[in-house]
Amino acid sequence: MKYLKLFFFIVVILLCSDVQGQKKLAVIAYYTGDDKKIDDYEVDKLTHIIYSFCHLKEGKLSVDNAQDSLAIKHLVSLKNKNPKLKVMLSLGGWGGCAPCSEAFSTAEGRRVFAESVRETNAYFNCDGIDLDWEYPTIEGHPGHLYQLADKENFTELIIILRKLLGNKNELSFAAGGFQKFLDESIEWKKIMPLVDRVNIMSYDLVNGYSKITGHHTPIFSTNASEESTDRAVDYLLKLGIPARKLVIGAAFYTRVWKEVANVNNGLYQAGIHTSGVNFKDYSTAFTDEKGWKYHWDKKAKAAYWYNEKEQLFATGDDISSVIEKTTYAIQKKLGGIMFWELVLDTNRNGLLEAIYQVKTAN
Repeated sequence: MKYLKLFFFIVVILLCSDVQGQKKLAVIAYYTGDDKKIDDYEVDKLTHIIYSFCHLKEGKLSVDNAQDSLAIKHLVSLKNKNPKLKVMLSLGGWGGCAPCSEAFSTAEGRRVFAESVRETNAYFNCDGIDLDWEYPTIEGHPGHLYQLADKENFTELIIILRKLLGNKNELSFAAGGFQKFLDESIEWKKIMPLVDRVNIMSYDLVNGYSKITGHHTPIFSTNASEESTDRAVDYLLKLGIPARKLVIGAAFYTRVWKEVANVNNGLYQAGIHTSGVNFKDYSTAFTDEKGWKYHWDKKAKAAYWYNEKEQLFATGDDISSVIEKTTYAIQKKLGGIMFWELVLDTNRNGLLEAIYQVKTAN
């Protein structure tokens, strides 16, 4: 009887620990809106808002204009109602980090930038910086400078940022979720002890440059060459990176290809990339009346759509895949889930709500 009571006591402790792990899961929204749009969303269901984007100006972190400044100030004011909310600034983005390789190539350049981050965070009362340099060391946005030295320079940038920011500010970076980035861009073992988290962009894994359709944000790979969320997570865990520092990404939008033959419902077929659809518009865009059929890949745990009449193929996250991703993050004891981006969601009962419901489920 004594051992039976002990067994039940341990079970209760483990169950409580699992619930606590769910509660601690970071829910991180990238946000590009103004000082008013944010009020349309249930910010209390977020742990972090990352304002996107700031850029480099004369080597310093620059808030581009008065409208951006107003937006940041309003975001910070939300902490009055939710003191646990963290508001961070993000540098760069796709197309937004053209001068990064050169600016961060010298110790003086890195110091000037790091000091500007400290000053900007203090001015706005923000909680940290997220680096979205796409990408160190390897080609990202066409025409942007990249060089082999970026890899070590990025490490040195992280070192000086942590030194000047201390432990008061959070420090994170956005990482490509594809193998070339994982292999070549970052000195993982050197920088991960210094950052709070890495936001893995486990989306755009099949992107606008691809002439073949596929899942752009799957959880699992369905073949040996397919990129996926799990592949990136497994790679980093095997390097010894703590699971609590890994955050996976969800895409609140689809990528769409045209001129896709009706083979395998358009999946893994030749096509021409075209404009996508934001989640808030799914209900009116992907309708039966317009010829769209919904499909679910059980192995990849990914949604996709095919329009036979128009020969269109779409891939992206939806309610089902976001539920699966959040569940995956909890089961793997990851640090959280982030998404690009909040203004693409519906104001209520959308993808943020799906994440929140899984996080808070008992």
